[in-house]
Amino acid sequence: MRRVHRTRKTKETSIDIILDLDSPHEGEIATGIAFFDHMLSAMATHGGFSLSCSARGDLEVDSHHTIEDTGIVLGQAFRDAIADGRGIVRFAHAIIPMDESIATAALDCGGRGFLVFKGCFFHPRVGGIEREIFEHFFYSICVHAGITAHLAIDGKNDHHKCEALFKAFGIAVGAATRLRADTQKIPSTKGIL
Repeated sequence: MRRVHRTRKTKETSIDIILDLDSPHEGEIATGIAFFDHMLSAMATHGGFSLSCSARGDLEVDSHHTIEDTGIVLGQAFRDAIADGRGIVRFAHAIIPMDESIATAALDCGGRGFLVFKGCFFHPRVGGIEREIFEHFFYSICVHAGITAHLAIDGKNDHHKCEALFKAFGIAVGAATRLRADTQKIPSTKGIL
C-alpha cells in the first residue's frame, strides 16, 4: 500500500499530510483557508486518492506560507508514495471544463520536477487567496515530487478556472501514479526514474 505520512514544522507553519494513492476514501482537510480546503478536496476526490491535510500557518500575515508549505509537503508525499516508480503508468493528462472555463494538465511522474503554467486569473484574489500563489503551489508540488507538469487555464470566471485546474491536476496525477496490472517494471528506458 502506498500510504505516506509527512510533516513539516517551521517558524511560520506546521503541516501534517497523509496521502494514500490506493484509497479513494475522503480525508480530512483543514488549512484555515476555506477555498484552499475546497480545492484540495476536489483534487483528491477527482484524482481517486485519499488526502488528509492539517495546516496551521501565519494567516495573520497572508496565506502564502501556508499554501506554499502545503505544496512542499504534498510534493514530498507524492515522491515518497511513488518511490522508485515500479509499475506506475507515469504519464497522464486531463482536460477539464467547468462551465465557460477549461483547464488542462499533462504530467510526467518521472522524477524531474518542472512546471510550465499558462493562463492567468483576472482578479487580484480568488476565493480570498492572492492569485499568484496558485501557480507557486503547483510549482512547489512539482519540484518536491519530481513531477513535470504543463498546466493551462482559460475562461472568464476565476473560481471556475481555479477549480477546473485543481481537478485536472488531481485526475492526471491519480492516473499517472496508478499501478499497471501488466507489469512491475520501472517505466523508463534508463531502468530508473
